[in-house]
Amino acid sequence: MILLTGATGTVGGLTARLLRGTEPVRLLTRDPGRAADLAGPLAEVVGGDFEDLAGLRRALAGVRSALLVTVNPLSHAHDENFLTAARAAGVRHVVKLTTLSVTEPEATDLVTEWHRENERLLRTSGLTWTLLRPRAFMSNTLGWARAIREDGEVRAPHGDTATAAVDPSDIAEVAVRALTDPAEHAGRTHALTGPEAVSPVRQTEILSELLRRPLAFVELTQDQVLEGLLRRYPAPVARALAESAARGRAGTKGRVDPTVADLLGRPARSYRAWAAEHLAAFRA
Repeated sequence: MILLTGATGTVGGLTARLLRGTEPVRLLTRDPGRAADLAGPLAEVVGGDFEDLAGLRRALAGVRSALLVTVNPLSHAHDENFLTAARAAGVRHVVKLTTLSVTEPEATDLVTEWHRENERLLRTSGLTWTLLRPRAFMSNTLGWARAIREDGEVRAPHGDTATAAVDPSDIAEVAVRALTDPAEHAGRTHALTGPEAVSPVRQTEILSELLRRPLAFVELTQDQVLEGLLRRYPAPVARALAESAARGRAGTKGRVDPTVADLLGRPARSYRAWAAEHLAAFRA
């Protein structure tokens, strides 16, 4: 049995779809209704909460391998509770989604430090582990969709800063490999990037070409970025995300890693390929 957390999120949901029908999968989510479409003959959806240790132990009963995705950068309790319950339930292997920023000494923002500590908790848990360290998700550009549909604009900071963003479906494929073949992936860290570094300006050009309509790129100031983030996140998290975005201007986020191609036996998917698959979201 494989257990997936974050089944209603991007990577968790994609991983669930890839595993569906291949072997028993249990999907742990706070809102089972949102994951109902992922249920099937070999896939069960169970309600659970990272703050409920007894519930976690029940959900992890009979599980041999688990994907751990947590999203609260103001606390390590969710990771601590999950690993405690996993040990008690006899789980053998945990695949953890973190971020490639943990490898950058200059990255000292709150969110990156949170990921570093969560990695440490897993490595010292006594369980076998695999760490997935993706660069930014290509799907983050879905945040531009409304402005593109309504105004023909992309509004983003640092338009000329190239990032080797990765297709979440590539992350999910790597996750499946690690979950189903723990012996091959135990104790390994996988840096996951796209095949090339692409700037927001170039992403805008690609979307314009695919949509066959002109799109304007509007560069946001750092203050505007922070203002937008503060509307969505607690202040410490918003400041950390703004700091991370600004740090990309140093060029470190543009480095391409060959791991996706090495593990999957094919090139990592390009931003153009991802955008073509999701074009409906950007159409007026």
